[in-house]
Amino acid sequence: MSDHEVRRIALVLGTSAGGVGRHVRMLAERLAGDGRQVVVAGPRATEDAFGFTGAGARFAEVPIADRPRPFADLRAVRRLGSAVRGADVVHAHGLRAGAFAALALAGRRSGPRLVVTLHNAVTAGGAIGAIYGVLERIVARRADRILVVSPDLGERMRARGARRVDAAVVPAPPLAPPTRSPEDVRGELAERAAGTAGFAADRPVVLTIARLAQQKGLETLLDAAAGPYETRPFFVVAGDGPLRPEMQERIDAERLPVLLYGWADPADLLQVADVMLVPSRWEGQPLSVQEALRAGTPIVATRVGGIPALVGDAAVLVPEGDAAATRAEIDRLFGDPRLLTALAERSARRGRELPDEAEALASALRAYADDREIRR
Repeated sequence: MSDHEVRRIALVLGTSAGGVGRHVRMLAERLAGDGRQVVVAGPRATEDAFGFTGAGARFAEVPIADRPRPFADLRAVRRLGSAVRGADVVHAHGLRAGAFAALALAGRRSGPRLVVTLHNAVTAGGAIGAIYGVLERIVARRADRILVVSPDLGERMRARGARRVDAAVVPAPPLAPPTRSPEDVRGELAERAAGTAGFAADRPVVLTIARLAQQKGLETLLDAAAGPYETRPFFVVAGDGPLRPEMQERIDAERLPVLLYGWADPADLLQVADVMLVPSRWEGQPLSVQEALRAGTPIVATRVGGIPALVGDAAVLVPEGDAAATRAEIDRLFGDPRLLTALAERSARRGRELPDEAEALASALRAYADDREIRR
C-alpha cells in the first residue's frame, strides 16, 4: 500500500489534556490538508479541547476512558468499530486506544492496517497493572506497526510479541513568542512568591513544567529544593494536578523555595528560567523538554525513558529519585557561569536538530504505507 493509496485515515485517542491530543490534532490537520479523509475517534472532551473538526477532520465520539471500566469499555469498542469502518488505516494513540482499536478490528478479514503509537509507559502495579499487561499483549500481537517514544517501550513490546516496532516522531509545536517581558514575569514571580521562602531578582530560577502527578517525580523536586545550596535557587513548577494540595502543604510546612505556578504559557517562563529541571520517573519525548531545548535553556533531567536520546549531550542527566545528585548538579551549574553558558549553547544546538511537524507526518505516512504483513 503506497501513501497515495491511503486516503481514509482514522485517528483514535483516549482521554488527553496535553501532548497526545496536540499531536493527534497536528496529524489530523496535516492529513486533511493534504486531501485525505480523516476521522478522529475519542472522548468528547478531546474535541472540545483540541478542535479536530476545525482541523478538517470528522469527529466521532467514543468514550475511551483513562481507567478500565468493563461494561463501558465494551460499548466503546463497538462504537469504535462503527467509527473506523471504511478506513484504509487506523492510527491509535496510547495503549488503551490501541487495544480498543485492535478489538474493534478483530475478525475482519480485509480490515484496515492498524498502527499504534505508544506515548507513555505503564507505571501502575497490582490489578490495574495486570490489566494493562493484557492490553499490551493485545496491541503487540494485533498491530501491524507499533511506534514508540522511547527505546525501553520498544523492548517491552518486542518481549510481548510485537512484530514491527519503530521509533515514533512526536515533536513539540513551534514555540510561540512570549506574551510578556522577562521583567514583567520576574515581577509577577516575586509578587506571587511573597508568602514562601521568597523570590528575589538575584535568585536563579529552576523551572519545571509538568502535570502534578505521580509519574513526574515531584517529591524528588521538593527534596532537592530543601537544599542546602550555596547558590540559592528558586523553584517554579508550572502545571496542575492531583498532587497540588499535598505539595503545597509540604512547601508551606517546610518553607521551601518553591512556587506552584499553575498552568502557563511556556514561552513566558522559559525566558526567565536559568535551568529546566525534569525529575520524572519516566518520560518519552516530553514536549516541555523539546521546548526548553528550542529556547536554549540548560536542562537537568532524570536518565529515564526517551530523555537521553532526546537531549543527546545537551543536558545533565541524574539517576531517577536521587535528590542529592539533583541538588549537586543544580548547585554546580549555578556556581560555574561558563559551564551554564556552554550547556545553554548545546541546548540551543540540539533544539535546532529536533524533528518538526513535517518530519512527524512523513514518519506516520511511512508507517501507513508499508506492505501489509499477514495477520494472525
